[in-house]
Amino acid sequence: MASTLLSIQVIPKTPNGEDSYPYVDRAIEVIQQSGVKYQVNPLETTMEGELEELLDVVRKMHEALVEAGSPSIISQIKIAHSGGAGFSMDKLTEKYR
Repeated sequence: MASTLLSIQVIPKTPNGEDSYPYVDRAIEVIQQSGVKYQVNPLETTMEGELEELLDVVRKMHEALVEAGSPSIISQIKIAHSGGAGFSMDKLTEKYR
């Protein structure tokens, strides 16, 4: 069972001041290709899994944005970890759905 939730907001700088949404879309593609459980929200994306695996996804996101031409990237990350049962995105939000 997953023990970590990691939420990330990427803020890529664009080479010529163009729209950053294509870069954000590319970062989300990396998450989709990773196979981890995730949920895209308006201001951040939350992933669920093991910490090491999720941090590897973050690294791959940054690499993909550099390859796409972003000269710099800021990521705001929140990490929640628990060894207890019932710690998941679904469990933590079920009363709101």
